[in-house]
Amino acid sequence: MPHHRPMTDLIRLKGPVAAPASGRDPQSMVILLHGYGSNGADLMGLVPYWRESLPNTVFMAPNAPEICPAAPGGYQWWSLTDLGRESRAAGVRQAAPLVNAFIDMHRTANDLPNSKVALVGFSQGTMMALHVGPRRSEVLAGIVGYSGMLADADALQTEVKTKPPLLLVHGDADPMVPFAAMGQAEAEFKGLGFEINTHAARRLGHSIDEAGLRLGGDFLARQFHGVG
Repeated sequence: MPHHRPMTDLIRLKGPVAAPASGRDPQSMVILLHGYGSNGADLMGLVPYWRESLPNTVFMAPNAPEICPAAPGGYQWWSLTDLGRESRAAGVRQAAPLVNAFIDMHRTANDLPNSKVALVGFSQGTMMALHVGPRRSEVLAGIVGYSGMLADADALQTEVKTKPPLLLVHGDADPMVPFAAMGQAEAEFKGLGFEINTHAARRLGHSIDEAGLRLGGDFLARQFHGVG
């Protein structure tokens, strides 16, 4: 009888890639995880702001595994039909193996250690990044989370394996993901000994502004190159 593989083995995430601006082989990798109803191409819009300071970085933005019924051309990491805590926790767990497989496949293909891989998330993508990163056995370079939250806070304490540096940025006028989520995540991560920086974007909704882009770029450059 043929060996029956679990469903997650069959889904290989795909999305746009931007090669290093220098034209050289990648020395580092940024994986961009988009929000609910969006797609990888949308988040690649961040890349032009960062390529100059990260000339040897390859950027990748996988599309989430599920078509989003609420958004034509969009994808979802998990369905938002139920907004409860249990549903959120189940959602990140369901998609996590796919994100980990994507990281490892492209990290290996580019001959890069985990310490040269950073995750950048927006909204639902931030929830994915904050779930996946600390549970990896080798520490990542860092995680930037825009407009997100800790989706499975209860399990973090018992499941954390590594502590990548974190930067969280959130608009204080966000109507989609409560601004308070940033402070809650900060308290959880600080309590576990993570190095974490946060930035409250004044009068910003569910979005990323120029200051947030600059902070994200500076953070990534610091993690990859150790520069201020």
